[in-house]
Amino acid sequence: MTLASRRSLTAYTFLALPLVFFICVRFGPMIYMTAMSFTNWGLLRRKSEFIGLENYVNVLSDPVFLKALGNTLQYAFIGAPIVIVLGLCIALLLDAIPKGKGLFRLIYVLPYITPVVAVSWVWRWMYQPPPLGVINLVLGALGLPAGEFLNSPNQALPSIMGVNVWVELGYCSTIFLAGLQTIPKELHEAARIDGATGRQVLFKVTIPLLAPITFFLTVMEGIQFLRIFTQVYNMSFQAMGGPLDSAKSAALYIYQKAFNNFEMAQAGSASIILFAIIMAVTLVQMKFLDRKVNY
Repeated sequence: MTLASRRSLTAYTFLALPLVFFICVRFGPMIYMTAMSFTNWGLLRRKSEFIGLENYVNVLSDPVFLKALGNTLQYAFIGAPIVIVLGLCIALLLDAIPKGKGLFRLIYVLPYITPVVAVSWVWRWMYQPPPLGVINLVLGALGLPAGEFLNSPNQALPSIMGVNVWVELGYCSTIFLAGLQTIPKELHEAARIDGATGRQVLFKVTIPLLAPITFFLTVMEGIQFLRIFTQVYNMSFQAMGGPLDSAKSAALYIYQKAFNNFEMAQAGSASIILFAIIMAVTLVQMKFLDRKVNY
């Protein structure tokens, strides 16, 4: 073997090592969890046996999991569109002001860069009944009835969803604002010279040119809301999922199965089901939304 061949082999070896490490760390646990989901393995069992699809049948027939899955879909299909629409509106307003873009952008992005656990506990305190909760104190000062929020089966999910929307707004508005600033002003001026109104410029020029960013944020926020966990865990800490599991997410269900009930195999099967749902939703978004994107 020549010296050049040895050097090439050494270079390929050093390039392959990080790739192999990444594959093992990234996909190794997933492969192990998939194999584990077909057994009855658990922390309290000494031996495990192959049981086929029994875990999947048990999980899919569990009303708590079905409730958590329905809640997760509500988080995604209601919360994500709200974030996209409000983020675009805020970005348009920020782009319209002549001064202070940096200050307002910082104000909106602060919730996103703040640790989610801290945000969740602060909002949990704000949602408390009077006289502790700030929100109920404000409602009382306005002569409005106090809300039950996290203590109500009907209000727990919207309350947690609202916090997640508030957190994600900073990210979406910042990305939209960056996209707006890349649109050439000449396009807007040309449209106005041709007689286009402000509404027509917005819907015929601005929003179509933001299609790649909208597509990206739709996919990312859909994934973010489908795997929501931290806010639900911390804000419903006492009831752990809200009254009657009204706010429980699929990720929280998996956590409880694994670390409260020590049923690791069923937690693994639930994880595979959630992964399949996230993958399916993402593929559907990429299939239908990518057609409307002009790069």
